[in-house]
Amino acid sequence: MNCPFCRHPDSRVVDSRTADDGAAIRRRRQCPACDRRFTTVEQLTLAVVKRSGVTEPFSRDKVVSGVRKACQGRGVEDDALARLAQRVEEHFRAAGCAEIPSHEVGLAILEPLRELDEVAYLRFASVYRSFDTLADFEQEIAALRGDRHRRVAEPST
Repeated sequence: MNCPFCRHPDSRVVDSRTADDGAAIRRRRQCPACDRRFTTVEQLTLAVVKRSGVTEPFSRDKVVSGVRKACQGRGVEDDALARLAQRVEEHFRAAGCAEIPSHEVGLAILEPLRELDEVAYLRFASVYRSFDTLADFEQEIAALRGDRHRRVAEPST
């Protein structure tokens, strides 16, 4: 780590602490040449690996824009979409993955979207899973109904 004051190519870590609920590490450093102190922040960068092999940074905005299309006309608020995108990002950060296949991002979106709005879920799943026939829709609707009946039948704790 180069010193930002004298550009010396080395520094000594004086103190390390976690920041942002463990998503980053804050390090206090001291330059051996000029004795000045400075702070660095190390953060895990999530990268999405596309089918083509191209890697790009994970973007909550891209998650929101993709889900927004499925929610069009459904009355789902922007705050709910932002929380969904945050939940998807937290899922990957908790797993400790640095690179995520784009397919995994889509899978991670499905469950929170199902909880948010079933119609939007069906729209998103139909594109994401490439539904080809009416039978694909019927099968997914039957699964949604089965889940709903199981939730109603389960006793609350």
